[in-house]
Amino acid sequence: MKGIITVLGKDKVGIIARVCTYLAENNVNILDISQTIIQGYFNMMMIVDVSAAAKTFEVLVEELQAAGVEIGVEIKLQHEDIFNIMHRI
Repeated sequence: MKGIITVLGKDKVGIIARVCTYLAENNVNILDISQTIIQGYFNMMMIVDVSAAAKTFEVLVEELQAAGVEIGVEIKLQHEDIFNIMHRI
């Protein structure tokens, strides 16, 4: 199962490290990643494979959101199908 992770907030040291460390510790594989910094704002989008994750999808969502609060950014994990439906034109 694939998920889409988005990270948005003011740029600071350690954002990518914190997110990637969490994913590695929970056996979530990064399939694709894109990140930009625009006028001091950090934006990252990842496509991840959560099939072998150590925790349920719901727990991953909650813990990533909590990690975002800790580092001062907004982190969202959505199921790929829901993301696609929400962003259909």
